[in-house]
Amino acid sequence: MKPQETQKPAANSVLDQRKRQVVTKGDALFDIACETKSVAGSVSQRACVFCGSRVVLYPLADALHLVHGPIGCASYTWDIRGALSSGPQLHRMSFSTDLSEMDIILGGEKQLYRCLVELIDAYRPKAAFVYSTCIVGLIGDDVEAVCAQVSREKGLSVIPVFSEGFAGTKKDGYKAACDALGRLLGTGSTEGIVPHAINLLGEFNLAGETWLIKDYYRRMGVDVVATVTGDGRIDDIRRMHGAALNVVQCSGSVMHLAKRLKEQFGQPYIRVSYFGVEDTAKALYDVAEHFGDAAMMDRARALVREEVAALMPELMCIKKDLAGKRAAVYVGGSFKAFSLVRALRLLGMGTVLAGSQTGTKEDYRELEKICDPGTVIVDDTNPLELCAFLKEKGCDLLIGGVKERPIAHKLGLGFCDHNHERKKSLAGFVGMLNFAREVQATVMSPVWQFVPRPSGAAERTP
Repeated sequence: MKPQETQKPAANSVLDQRKRQVVTKGDALFDIACETKSVAGSVSQRACVFCGSRVVLYPLADALHLVHGPIGCASYTWDIRGALSSGPQLHRMSFSTDLSEMDIILGGEKQLYRCLVELIDAYRPKAAFVYSTCIVGLIGDDVEAVCAQVSREKGLSVIPVFSEGFAGTKKDGYKAACDALGRLLGTGSTEGIVPHAINLLGEFNLAGETWLIKDYYRRMGVDVVATVTGDGRIDDIRRMHGAALNVVQCSGSVMHLAKRLKEQFGQPYIRVSYFGVEDTAKALYDVAEHFGDAAMMDRARALVREEVAALMPELMCIKKDLAGKRAAVYVGGSFKAFSLVRALRLLGMGTVLAGSQTGTKEDYRELEKICDPGTVIVDDTNPLELCAFLKEKGCDLLIGGVKERPIAHKLGLGFCDHNHERKKSLAGFVGMLNFAREVQATVMSPVWQFVPRPSGAAERTP
């Protein structure tokens, strides 16, 4: 009698659907799929539309932020960025209409109206943002009408943010936030704005990074009209159309606003990054080049020489420890991934996996150019994939956000937080030194000799 044949399990259809969102540089013609809906059941690392809108608008410090929905939504996004303010702290208050079962049955418009009136009278904000959540989209509250009524009665801008969580992905939340900001554009005076003035878009003042970047531009002779949205102010947003240039740091979150400013007011924009020595220097040079001012360019070069001379000796010492180590990068915005690949290369480390939640085809083509052959490039990965690649590539370090931290700890890998919850400045030249120190302390920690390493560790470059 023949032994019973073992039937092979059917292929996992969910993973089959993910195949075009995972590519390896050098294997074939580069054609990654992106900007798609997350595959159901894959435990996507992306957040919801509501969360996306909150991370963009939250740092506006003198605005009222009211979440229209159950209390859990407000709790989930409270203090969601490590965004600091040089003045008002209203943004750090998490307000919610706290819809109950009866509100859901009968409608929450009356509750929204009462909450808005009470909060505006108590805090006197410069403007108010009202965030629609999933349940509001389901019961059909007319948030626009309520906001318009309160705006007329109180004499300030009350702006609806159409951010129902089920309506898409985190990136759709970015667009909802930009649409909300668009209602403020062009409503303020541009008097007093100098010719060499810019707006910083996609800079969120994590650990005070906006202040550092603004100081670089001040030393070059460039004024900053508005920051969107780190340490942001409503009155600055109203007059940002008077600047000569928009400098976009996090393109995934605010590119929609940059394009709108170009279409509506003719303002050009450039994409930059302030992570790493190369990219920070290039950002300063690109602004000086835009203005065509030779004296400004000279000041930028002098600034870069001074800053690099101060940090290079220590970076070279750190590089001796990190040479040949392997890192994986998975972050929210693809532009940040570019900078991290270059920064790790400066430290002597290789990047064996790179990916993001919100990259475009153009972004991934650019990422593929700067990565080494064999690097795995992923869009909207999930924990299962991430674990598999980290073990396969024998990584020493994972750079990501709060959701990736447990994965690294479970596998016995070093972890570096480069997401919006962090409290340590990683931007600019000083930020590069902070980053290098953190990576060195993490990767070289003696604790790893007591931790079983992932399979493939033996293949790592010593």
